[in-house]
Amino acid sequence: MFHAYPMYHKIGDKAYKEGLENIESLMAVVGQPHHHFKSIHVAGTNGKGSVSNLLASFFQEAGYKVGLFTSPHLVDFKERIKVNGREISEDEVVDFFAQYRESFQPISPSFFEITVALAFDYFRKKKVDYAIVEVGLGGRLDATNIIIPELSIITNISLEHTALLGDSIEKIAHEKAGIIKKGVPVVIGEYDKESLPVFVSVAKDKNATLLTTEKIRIITSKFENAPPITHQTVSIFENDTLIAENVKSPLLASYQVKNIATFVKAALYLCEKLSISDKCIISAIENVIKNVHFQGRWQILNRHPLTICDTAHNLAGFVEIVKQLKETDYRYLHVVLGFANDKDVQAMLSLLPRNNATYYLCQANSARAMEVSIVEKMAQPFSLKTVNGGSVEKSYNLAKQSAKKEDLILICGSNFVIGELLGLV
Repeated sequence: MFHAYPMYHKIGDKAYKEGLENIESLMAVVGQPHHHFKSIHVAGTNGKGSVSNLLASFFQEAGYKVGLFTSPHLVDFKERIKVNGREISEDEVVDFFAQYRESFQPISPSFFEITVALAFDYFRKKKVDYAIVEVGLGGRLDATNIIIPELSIITNISLEHTALLGDSIEKIAHEKAGIIKKGVPVVIGEYDKESLPVFVSVAKDKNATLLTTEKIRIITSKFENAPPITHQTVSIFENDTLIAENVKSPLLASYQVKNIATFVKAALYLCEKLSISDKCIISAIENVIKNVHFQGRWQILNRHPLTICDTAHNLAGFVEIVKQLKETDYRYLHVVLGFANDKDVQAMLSLLPRNNATYYLCQANSARAMEVSIVEKMAQPFSLKTVNGGSVEKSYNLAKQSAKKEDLILICGSNFVIGELLGLV
């Protein structure tokens, strides 16, 4: 299966197929499964995975049967497709391909298009009430954009995949805004003077109510339960009205405040539309790890030394990671670091702390992974102390051997790196 179709997760832009013709053909072959469940559609540069998982947790807490489709996977392909937090089984994946493989061949679909068809077929078979569908790349021409959701969400916009989506915030915003459907409300998480006019214009053209997080405030308290850290406490306000107080969020990174705000705005709309108690917002946040087995976002792997992995893999993500490092206490920093070859690696390296830190450079087992020697050259202008660790496993072991109990080991830079790491620990 992994070798039968072009896979963006592995080979990048060459696997990207622009347009909805293929997915429309696939849906016809499998019997239009997306017509058999309601959906929420989530796009954005960063944060869409967190918001999608929070929404799935919310529907579970409200008593609904909910499907969750996200990408890419970290360790196992089956992570991409879940119902009430349980992954699709290997047998169900194999059976789907056995049933439809010959019918799909004339269409020449991409790996992602096939995966969307699998997910939607599975959600129909499982008779889900709602499916939370995360966009793969962009929005307007993404295979997931065949759905007509009950609510669309755009988390944020930053420069990424510029060769495919455009070389400006405005152009990328147009691509993301492509998920806005006629008469379907849309929640905008973060926005700026370049992206907001695009969203306003498209929403107006589509007669879609535009909702923003402008009046949502999330106030966090300092960790009161350390050590060990298990959660951060947040209080949620809308228009200065307290929605929830002292919510114990297991999402530990400060950047998750933005994602929680986007989730809350969407959930408040859904509470009113579906007569769901707003208490489900609280329990959805508190139980998100348990409900959907969400991983890879400032995830603590060990405490002595403190060892954390994060899927930050673009410039906007690294801005947040560096902020988080400034809020974290440690004696010395050890970073296991590897990148995909289509990212703005030099810009990310320029943000990293130069003092009191060692960077163990690695190359993940992927055709898209950047060679360590190239990263080394890019790091030289920033006076970063680097070690050529080779593989992810060797780099991680070097960091562990060097780290003292009071140090911090951080693993980041690429989903491929995090996936390999989680397969080891």
